[in-house]
Amino acid sequence: MIYKFRIILDLEEDVFRDIEVEGNSTLEDFHNAVSQAFGFDGTEMASFYVSDEEWNQGEEIALFDMSDSGSEVRLMSETIIEDILNENNRNLIYVYDFFSMWTFFVELAEIAEKEDGAIYPNLLYVHGQLPDAPPVKKFEAEDLSEDEDNMDDDYDLDNLDDFNFDEHWN
Repeated sequence: MIYKFRIILDLEEDVFRDIEVEGNSTLEDFHNAVSQAFGFDGTEMASFYVSDEEWNQGEEIALFDMSDSGSEVRLMSETIIEDILNENNRNLIYVYDFFSMWTFFVELAEIAEKEDGAIYPNLLYVHGQLPDAPPVKKFEAEDLSEDEDNMDDDYDLDNLDDFNFDEHWN
């Protein structure tokens, strides 16, 4: 089967690519197709994240295992597209270059039959140009000003026992 995707850069302007790949391809093959479609050289660290319909970030599927803890990290080279995506699970988040944080929304648009003579992966459509620099992420927190005013009332900042902190930890 052929999986047709729309990969959208997390940016106010419309910048996206439509790509089709074979469902039995690995996520590493898909990573290579996506990075080439956007003009990246593909040498930077990248990860896919399983996502729900509200684009909440779930399990990471990494290009390389960079963990120190010995925990099992799911790898792109060992993960087949059709094993994680289907009609009910259609979304991934793709992050390329963890220093720049190029972030893309990957949506499965269609699962279709393979066309005779077609070569995959196949870049179907290009819209918009990648900016010179990644978009700046704005992280906003809740307004805690009301809580900050009352913080001194709740804790004695000179008494570390209130924080369950060992001042002689070293």
